[in-house]
Amino acid sequence: MTDNTYEKGMAVRRSVLGDEHVDRAEADKNEFTEEFQEFITRYAWGEIWTREGLDRKTRSCLVLAMMIALHRPDEFRLHLKGALNNGLTTDEIKEVILHSAIYAGVPAANSAFHWAREVLDDL
Repeated sequence: MTDNTYEKGMAVRRSVLGDEHVDRAEADKNEFTEEFQEFITRYAWGEIWTREGLDRKTRSCLVLAMMIALHRPDEFRLHLKGALNNGLTTDEIKEVILHSAIYAGVPAANSAFHWAREVLDDL
């Protein structure tokens, strides 16, 4: 991979998650975590999020649904803010959570509604 992949990934990461989050993650990295931060920037953001096959709103829907299914509240909250940055409305987010109730389970969706409300109330 080229440095261009990292640079494209960092641009998308900043666009979706916001400069504040990325700056904090960059400032917090150390010798132990530096390679992981580089890995997610290159592969997740630079290789996957930059592909033309899906738009960012759709990618955000997928990530939210997967974070619900995997019960990852911190990542869900982070990506909920990213979903809003990508143009999802609160009604669309509600639909993602409701849809997840069928495939990931009602308890998972119930948790996601709580996580989403926390984020939305803070905004």
